[in-house]
Amino acid sequence: MSVKKEPGVWQGFKAFLMRGNVVDLAVAVVIGAAFTNIVNSLVKGIINPLVGAIGTQNLDAYSSCLSSSCKGNQGIRLLWGSVLGATLTFLITGAVVYFLMVLPMSKYLARQEARKKAKEGTHEVIEVTELEVLKEIRDALVAQRGPGYNGPSHRGYDGRQ
Repeated sequence: MSVKKEPGVWQGFKAFLMRGNVVDLAVAVVIGAAFTNIVNSLVKGIINPLVGAIGTQNLDAYSSCLSSSCKGNQGIRLLWGSVLGATLTFLITGAVVYFLMVLPMSKYLARQEARKKAKEGTHEVIEVTELEVLKEIRDALVAQRGPGYNGPSHRGYDGRQ
């Protein structure tokens, strides 16, 4: 009796890495990291100066004090400017991703699907048309043989006994 050997750890790890979704995920992480640099540059170069025209470019400076005195490290500070900055960065990142990536890709996929359906519809029409033509040819052949024709003889291939 033979003992079935289970795959080793290395083979399992290799199979895990070679699965398509792992490779896709790795590509997505790399592209996401590169895209994060673009969004951060957009925020630092365009959005922060626009916000700076109203107040300050560094939103971390905005805070409120809950205790009677907030001097130095003493007192309880609410750093709502940091939260506001992170929220703005999130919203801007979401908007850029949606308007520059998701929306164009969904429109592209919708056009591709419409073309595919139109092509399939044309193919079905052609098949129906071919079927109709074949029926017409059959009817014409039957009409040529005359009304007394009952179909081919069953005596043999060439009609002899």
